[in-house]
Amino acid sequence: MKAQVNEIKEGLQHFHGTEMFYQIPLLRTRFTDGLKYLANVADCFWLITDTSVIAKSLMNRSEFVTIDFKRLPEDEQVVTGYEAEIIYTDGNDNVLEKHGYRATHFPLDELRLFFVNDTLMLPSEY
Repeated sequence: MKAQVNEIKEGLQHFHGTEMFYQIPLLRTRFTDGLKYLANVADCFWLITDTSVIAKSLMNRSEFVTIDFKRLPEDEQVVTGYEAEIIYTDGNDNVLEKHGYRATHFPLDELRLFFVNDTLMLPSEY
């Protein structure tokens, strides 16, 4: 598992800007090369879909949304019943929404994404 995590992190460092935009059909949300790569190697298309739906619903409150996936420490998992959470902010640390996930197979312990102009991207692609 560790090798996979390092491989993914290493792979993500190669994305700056994007050559192509992909689209989630029903949502019409665009996402970048970096996220396409991540969805493929980490088998996490759910993450792109979930975060797009929620970030899109927050656009009336902020044009720019940061999305932070975080695996909770074990003691916190016991207390909350969640393995991970995703926090949506306006980029200035004002929390817009927070979602707990009871279980996740996502290999990374944390990941930050940006959502702007109906597009989900890695910070390095902004």
